[in-house]
Amino acid sequence: MNTADERAKSLLGYSRWWQIAAAAVMMALVSPYQYVWSSLEGPLAAELDASLSALGFVFTLYVVVMSMIQFPAGWWRDRYGPQAVTLAAGFFAGGGYIALAFANELWQVYAAYGIGAVGVGMVYTVAVNTAVKWFPDRRGLTTGIGTMAFAAGSAAFVPFVRYMVDVDALATGLWSMGVLIVVGIVVGTVVLRDPPIGWHESTDERAADGGNGPTTDNGGQYSWREMVRTWQFWVMYFMFVAVSAAGLMITARSILYAEQAGLTAGVATVAATVLPIASGGGRLVVGALSDRFERERVTALSFLACGVGTIGIVLFAGLDSGVGYVLTVAVAVFFWSSQFSLFPSLVGDYYGPRHSSTNYSLVYSGKLWGGVFGGGVVGWLVGVVGWDAAFLLGGALALTAGVAGLFLRAPE
Repeated sequence: MNTADERAKSLLGYSRWWQIAAAAVMMALVSPYQYVWSSLEGPLAAELDASLSALGFVFTLYVVVMSMIQFPAGWWRDRYGPQAVTLAAGFFAGGGYIALAFANELWQVYAAYGIGAVGVGMVYTVAVNTAVKWFPDRRGLTTGIGTMAFAAGSAAFVPFVRYMVDVDALATGLWSMGVLIVVGIVVGTVVLRDPPIGWHESTDERAADGGNGPTTDNGGQYSWREMVRTWQFWVMYFMFVAVSAAGLMITARSILYAEQAGLTAGVATVAATVLPIASGGGRLVVGALSDRFERERVTALSFLACGVGTIGIVLFAGLDSGVGYVLTVAVAVFFWSSQFSLFPSLVGDYYGPRHSSTNYSLVYSGKLWGGVFGGGVVGWLVGVVGWDAAFLLGGALALTAGVAGLFLRAPE
């Protein structure tokens, strides 16, 4: 057991890994809001007798609300701990699906998904920064575990939702998921704690920071106001926006793109099921690699690979290759999703853990613009320039993010 493990156990009375386990379970429970939407969009449109374009901004609303709530939720958590905000999150996230089960008008779908998005954002910022605060020595791995659960956890929900649609019992499936979310998050709230500031200071700080921590007059503990005055923040923000645009486009549109390309319904279902598994794997594997190798270079290479994979989706769709389509969706999402373990780790490395929830929430807000692109803008682009051009644009954005990552380095 290393020094950080021993100090954490003396504070908690049990292993700090239980904090990660609780965070991961809660992330898995709220994951369907993002990763099951592509399976819900069509059935909801049919039930409401609404067009897909009318529902096109539901996913955008989710991303905007989920991203924006993280700053106030993170601010609260950094000052008062995770319990109150997490407990409230459980009722918002569970209540959103329960409300969606009984929605019979378009505005009610938007309202229900917006309520759920509030809870998802609260859970997300608490879970990710639990890893940053408790694991300064394994940031990439532990943020990867939590964010992997957010992606891969929904793999069980995709076939469940599609089955409930097939048996004409979607409403039952939705409210059942809502109840499960409430119960699971309430239980997880009991476990979560935050460490006192400086709990690991007797350890070698550079080792604890993976060798990337800055040396500053404030001990490397940047407030959000100090962070936004560094150029590194703005480069990371641009990268987050660009690669999110590609990844969220694939997440929201993979089934519809496969269908319009003439691929079989089986290919579309496999792509939708593999997507969260690949997303979870990328967060864990690439996050762990970033603890062992230079995090900035791992970030750049990962986003370049995402861009190549996104362009590959277009090529294989044009070739009517179902196997190629599924594989390139998996590759693109595997490397896109790594941003959710890489960026919180970089924020912890560069700006310290004291204000990590607040600081990372600002970087994460770049997902808002990526969601606008992946949701409503792509829906508009498809009508103007077609599916292939829209996906090629997403690939170009990811490649640009990879190039930008080559210039990252810690603040001096």
